[in-house]
This record gives sequence, C-alpha cells and structure tokens, in this order.
Amino acid sequence: MKEITTKEVQQALERGERLNLIDVREVDEVEAGHIPGVLHIPLGLIEFRMQDLNKNEHYIIVCRSGARSGRATQLLENNGFDVSNMIGGMLAWEWQV
Repeated sequence: MKEITTKEVQQALERGERLNLIDVREVDEVEAGHIPGVLHIPLGLIEFRMQDLNKNEHYIIVCRSGARSGRATQLLENNGFDVSNMIGGMLAWEWQV
C-alpha cells in the first residue's frame, strides 16, 4: 500500500497541485473540519461509489487517524485504483481546515 504524509499533501497543495483527496470519515467528523476541496465518501459507501471514480487518476485517502483510510485504500487498490493512504490522518494534519 502506498502512503503519503500530511506534510507531503500540504506541500503539494501549497504548490498549487490538484489533488484528488477522498475523506472516508463520517458526516459529523467532516463537518467538524476537513481539508478544503476534499471529496467526502464515508467508508461504508466507498464500495458503492467506486464507479464514480476514475482509474486513470491518483487518489489520496484521508480519515481521522489513518486506519479507515487504510482499509479504503486497500479496497480501492484491490479494484485497480491508484491510491495512497494519508498516514496519521486528520490527527496529524497541522494546517488550515
């Protein structure tokens, strides 16, 4: 499983790179604070929303601590998607939400 740090994500955003971020937390968690521009797909729905994703794009999966995003990353990877797990999740995120 590919991984990316919160610092690497933040640096890419600061450079103006367009990232495909998917937050797999629950609605209340995302409403409490999220990375600007993130796509919200709760973990329980990721399997049903795969058809909405493009296998030619790279996705970075985000959750609270990295565990749920790890499960989502594995599921998507097993289905042919190019994905990375943001290790440490939002607990490790030090920038604006």
